[in-house]
Amino acid sequence: MSPDLHTTPPDTGFPTSLFLDIDHSPGARIRSQLEEALRREIQEGRLRAGTKLPPTRTLARELGISRSVVVEVYGQLAADGFIEAVQGAGTRVRALAPPAAQELRSVTRRPLSTAFATGLPDPAYFPQREWLRAYGSVFSGSSSQPLGCPDPRGRIELRTTLAGYLSRVRGLRTSSSQLLICNGVSQVLAVVARALLTRGSSRIGVEDPCFAPHRRLLASCGMQPVPIPVDRQGLVVEKLRQAGVDAVLVGPAHSYPSGAVLSGRRRRELVAWASEHDALIIEDDSDAEFRFERTPVGALQSLAPENVVYAGSVSKVLDPALQIGWVSSPQRLVPDLLGAKVIADDATATFGQLALARFVEEGGFARHIRRVRPRYRARRDRLLGELRAQAPELRPQGSEVGLHLFVPLPADVREADVIAAAKQDGLHVEGAAHHWADPDAGVPAVLIGYGTLNESTVERDVRTLVAAMLELHRSRLPAPLQDLTAA
Repeated sequence: MSPDLHTTPPDTGFPTSLFLDIDHSPGARIRSQLEEALRREIQEGRLRAGTKLPPTRTLARELGISRSVVVEVYGQLAADGFIEAVQGAGTRVRALAPPAAQELRSVTRRPLSTAFATGLPDPAYFPQREWLRAYGSVFSGSSSQPLGCPDPRGRIELRTTLAGYLSRVRGLRTSSSQLLICNGVSQVLAVVARALLTRGSSRIGVEDPCFAPHRRLLASCGMQPVPIPVDRQGLVVEKLRQAGVDAVLVGPAHSYPSGAVLSGRRRRELVAWASEHDALIIEDDSDAEFRFERTPVGALQSLAPENVVYAGSVSKVLDPALQIGWVSSPQRLVPDLLGAKVIADDATATFGQLALARFVEEGGFARHIRRVRPRYRARRDRLLGELRAQAPELRPQGSEVGLHLFVPLPADVREADVIAAAKQDGLHVEGAAHHWADPDAGVPAVLIGYGTLNESTVERDVRTLVAAMLELHRSRLPAPLQDLTAA
């Protein structure tokens, strides 16, 4: 078998990177091969609607086959509704695919509403003008100061600006020399994990439940994640003391997915544990910018800067696509973190760092947070109002902070059934089970995000979700709701 690369002249519009695998050996059925190959390319979307096919003579010459074979294949595909001859425009893939192709596309690409997506800011809120202005100023000034090789620690402009901003807004006790710029919080965790392994630590406590990708990431780096229970007051420090770990990953501002906020007493207990055991607390400060009902609380790092590694990013505030995060660590850990970062990659994108530095320095970052916080609060209030009106028996949790609600299900309702029923009605909703170390032992719940909530359809979307959750439950006798604190 010898595959032929089909490279037609540019004016045909036919993809020059398309491979048609034709077996030229004696007895091979050339016509069937070509017909099946073209049909498959159309059905699977590599030959899109409107794509111009090469003339029969050209395709025959390039594949080394008879032109009559190509003519027959084109005729059959046209009869089946896959292609059409357009006078003066050649032969093209049909804009309206035949029923078989339509059915395939509907099965594999059915769109689902992401109105309740969790952990995402609304892209419509992105401060495009201010960001472009900051980005443009970087480019206009880059010619006067050579950029050179990127610094794996991150640009000094961004580290200096962030050190000042985090000190003012989050109470951090840090400096530019203690900050390292990474490609988001996930890379921060990978860098910290490798640094801990270098120092001989392999067991790390993680909240249970916690953001599942973080637990998997730590395990992939060679760490052993040890689940520590979370209740309404956050991480249960008493259980942490019994776990025999050298470090713990915690989200004190807003634990994901439960929405628990670490209480003042638990904060003090956690800091005491770290000090007594010379252990490390890895603080994921996600959602700290969006506190709606509580007095702002500083970062945990401010209580124990020698025992806390602080991680943050722009993902929730601006957009995860920017891929900019940071980590502040005790000075003694900086060399190990830097070594791990260099192994991961040379540096984070320079222009994005410089634009963010300018954006923060000129007050754009703080203004954006002040601008969007009341908008997200209004969306949260609308969502809570609809849930109260349509399903008063539900008890959403974690509404004081962040961009999502944790909603425990009635005792007789299975999480998987809710997700499947919602999907059947075109609504994507996330379950909580996979965020627990043991999915079967967790509290059945769904996570309802409101960062990208569609305000024009929220009543209908909530009605759809409530039907998926409670249709079966309401047909039975009332059953007590499960609670996170019982886990």
